[in-house]
Order: sequence, then structure tokens, then C-alpha cells
Amino acid sequence: MMILGRTPLHSLLAYPTCNQISHTDTSWSHLAFSIGNCYSDSKSTSLEEDIWRQCEYIDLHNELVSYRKAWALQKAIVKEKKTLIERNQECPDAVIILQHLPVFTLGTRSSEQYLNFDLNNPQYDVVRTERGGEVTYHGPGQLIMYPIINLRNHKMDLHWYLRALEEVVIRALFSTFGIKASRLQGLTGVWVGDQKLAAIGIRVSHWVTYHGLALNVSVDLTPFRLIVPCGIRDRGVGSIKGVLGRFQASNKFTATDLLHSDDSLLIDIAHEALLREFSQVFRLKLEQRSLTLSNLLWEVD
Repeated sequence: MMILGRTPLHSLLAYPTCNQISHTDTSWSHLAFSIGNCYSDSKSTSLEEDIWRQCEYIDLHNELVSYRKAWALQKAIVKEKKTLIERNQECPDAVIILQHLPVFTLGTRSSEQYLNFDLNNPQYDVVRTERGGEVTYHGPGQLIMYPIINLRNHKMDLHWYLRALEEVVIRALFSTFGIKASRLQGLTGVWVGDQKLAAIGIRVSHWVTYHGLALNVSVDLTPFRLIVPCGIRDRGVGSIKGVLGRFQASNKFTATDLLHSDDSLLIDIAHEALLREFSQVFRLKLEQRSLTLSNLLWEVD
């Protein structure tokens, strides 16, 4: 079986940060598929750039977690971080990675005009949150990454933080799957052509971030028809599996073992890629915190 760019989690700590690469071309004809490492850093880094901070990660990527439980866990961790900051103690970053049970979520100021269903009779749970952005859908086959980051240790700039999250996804897609994704001017998220593969919605409190990003790996896209995703009417949503399938059909992709493998393998590979690139972009040494789904349900009750 051919696996593209798969890297064990134990090697995450050894990855250097690569120079950022501009991604501006959104045409399908310029989507490149290749195998191997696509980024190189030939320039020497300064002593300051060589500082890597600690970050604990909670890995539930093979679990289906209810949105409300994960939301409560985030808020509990944010509260812990704020307490450490108030006491002038070290405040390491954290990141949670998981999948959700089917749910529609709305941001603080989301408009109900983007819902194509009756709120009194929804097909799935509907949750209004304090994150930014419009309505979106979460469900199985979509990887969710919730970074809880003290921006005082990075850069106190929300624009920078959003672009950094986009960079994590852009690098993961290119280095692992050969998918050349991009940003679109004036819009937040990561795109392949006119399809959005990753949505981003955050909340920042006292410079501590929570909520985060959702990457469509093998998710069923049908529920997105019940909403106007992110309030954008003239563009669609896509998935890693869908993009790989299109390129196989056009004879531009030959790693058929990966495409026809079980969706759980695609999730595993995408999960490792996200953590690897998250570690690189934010210069974080990841240390796993053991937490099972049963522990999660107990901790936030």
C-alpha cells in the first residue's frame, strides 16, 4: 500500500520550521500531485527562531465526540490557562483533535437566513457558540483541531493567528497528499479551486485562543446542502477524498491504494499531517495527554 508522506507521531519533535510559501493560484489546472517533502528551508534561523515551546495534545481523532462535550472541555482548559496567566506562571499551549457527532454550529452573530431548514425541526443538533463566523456543519470524516494557545507566547495578532492556522492546513494538504490548496482574498479558510476544504472559526479571550479549524477528509457533504456554509453562496465545499477521486478520474493521480483504502486510514494520515504541520508552524513540542472518551465525558460533566 502506498502512503504519502506519513510520519510517526514520535518524530514530531524533530521537525524544523520551514519558510512559509505563498499560495495564491486557485485554478484546478495548477493543482499538483507529488510524493515527498515539498518544503525546504535553506536559510539559517536566528537563535530566537530556534526556541520551541511545550504543547500538550489530546488525541481523540478516532472518536466521535458530541460538540457540547468538546466545547465544555475547551472552556475548562481555557479557564486553567487564564488562572496560570493571572498567577504569572508558565502557561503552555494545548491542542485537541477529534471528530464530532453530526451537528450544525453557528457563530456569535450568525444569521438564520443561511439555514435551509426549520429551526424547530432540525435534522441534527444545532448549537450557537461564541466563535466567529457563520453556520457550518461538523460530522464523522471531518477532523477538528482546537488549539488553545496563549498568543502572548507567539504573536498578539489575530490576523497572524488565522493565517497561521490556514498555513497548517495548506502545508498538510501539499506535503502529505500533494494537494495544492490556497487562501482566497477576503475569505478565511483553505480552498481547492472554488471548494472549501477547511473552515476556521475562533474565539480569543485575554489572548488565549479556542475553537479552531475543521478539515473535510472523507465527510459526507450532503448535510452542507441544508445550510449556506460560512454564509458564502457562490462557492462550495469539498473534501480530501473528493479531490483525490477527481484527479484519479482524470489520470493525474496514481496512488489508488490510498484513495480506495478505508476512510479511517485517510483520517489517520490526515491527523498525523495536521499535528506535524501544527508543530512546525507554531514551533511547538507536542506531548500527548492521555484522555479517553469516557474520561472526557466524566471530566466535563
